[in-house]
Amino acid sequence: LRFKGGAKGVLHCSQISVGEENNLNIRVYGELGSIEWHQRFPNTMHMKWLDRPQEDNSIPSIALYIFYRIGSRNERPGTTGLSHFFEHMMFNGAKKYGPGSFDQVMEANGGANNAYTSNDVTVYQDWFPPAALELIFDLEADRIQYLAFDPKIIDSERGVVASERRNGEDSPFNIIDEQLNAAAFTAHPYQWPVVGWMVDIENWKMEDLRNHFRMGYSPSNATMVVVGAVKQEEIVRLAQKYIEPIEPHDPPPPVTTKEPEQKGERRVTVKGEAQLPALAIGYHVPETKHPDYYALQVLDTILSSGQSSRLYQRIVDKDQLALFVRSSFGESFDPTLFGISAQPKAGIAPEAVEKAIYEELDKVKNAGVTDQELEKAKNILLSGFYRTMKTINGKANAIGTYEVFFGDYNKLFNAADDYAKLTKADIQRVAKTYFSDKNRTVATLIPEEQK
Repeated sequence: LRFKGGAKGVLHCSQISVGEENNLNIRVYGELGSIEWHQRFPNTMHMKWLDRPQEDNSIPSIALYIFYRIGSRNERPGTTGLSHFFEHMMFNGAKKYGPGSFDQVMEANGGANNAYTSNDVTVYQDWFPPAALELIFDLEADRIQYLAFDPKIIDSERGVVASERRNGEDSPFNIIDEQLNAAAFTAHPYQWPVVGWMVDIENWKMEDLRNHFRMGYSPSNATMVVVGAVKQEEIVRLAQKYIEPIEPHDPPPPVTTKEPEQKGERRVTVKGEAQLPALAIGYHVPETKHPDYYALQVLDTILSSGQSSRLYQRIVDKDQLALFVRSSFGESFDPTLFGISAQPKAGIAPEAVEKAIYEELDKVKNAGVTDQELEKAKNILLSGFYRTMKTINGKANAIGTYEVFFGDYNKLFNAADDYAKLTKADIQRVAKTYFSDKNRTVATLIPEEQK
């Protein structure tokens, strides 16, 4: 793996991804090079080979990630939370491996796993020794094809996610983040929480569950990335044996709803039991594929990464208005929010913190950032990027993220250049473009006296 910015390393991974006409594709990635040959299999599986791959034998382990393009944006009122629900259900038994067996079998063979759900994707992560590779393919194929819909297990997991929902309501920032998104998005499905609304969790029907699973869980709607001590021939053999026979489904219907341009500031005030107030601000910004993505990442870093960042220096250190302040901006399929949140100190009004935040944003808009700030932010982002690419876990996640959110894993190899070419003018421009009062939504939590 060679970056134009100078970092080098060896990477091997295989990917199963959506292809032309939703056909199943397998790609085996090695050192960058031209395509040598390709082959189409009877079920229209398309295999592409790059220059001779070299497996990563830095540790005797493998990371296998599956990115399903199904998240809360693919839900509707009445079915919110189903994507997160299936993150739980996928560990609760299928045809060959019954309830609880997925974890038990994996752990007995030296493996571990995890999963997460977002607005856009549901991702399953497996880590295991090379000897368990075929077993992991068998486990994954079993639950993709034959997931059990046992009413007792469904009721049990419904209770688990309902409890998770209730626990989240005890967190001040969970509360205002939900209200912030619900107010900022009036049309787009990013308006509801990934965990879902309680009324929907309590009322999902079996038909809702089956339809959602059929819509999202198919090799034709997934990207699989395998990184580590593994041979390309073995990946191809196992993919042909376990993945190729799985019948592809139609992908989820396209999300065509676009959030209308916001024409003025929106404000939400929440009152609840809490020790301190909480503040959250969201500005509408573009999706990951947009050219402004990297500039917004750098701006996010300048604003709140570390104790020398602008917001920390002003609000936490100098003025001592808040216990913490942070900004956030992540990957998304559709236009999303650039978030800023803070916890005012005892006796400090949220309005004082909010005012200080706007003053710092205005400084960036009016005067720009310094050469030192820009260089430091780039160094932070690039060093984090290179550290990530030193591990099989980081490689698997980065390759999958770029393939799924950027539309092409090859863009990963241009990331260093994309950061390096940014100028101070680029950062000032995106601040001016997106940090306007009419483009923001503000949510404030005001503590109520506990009864």
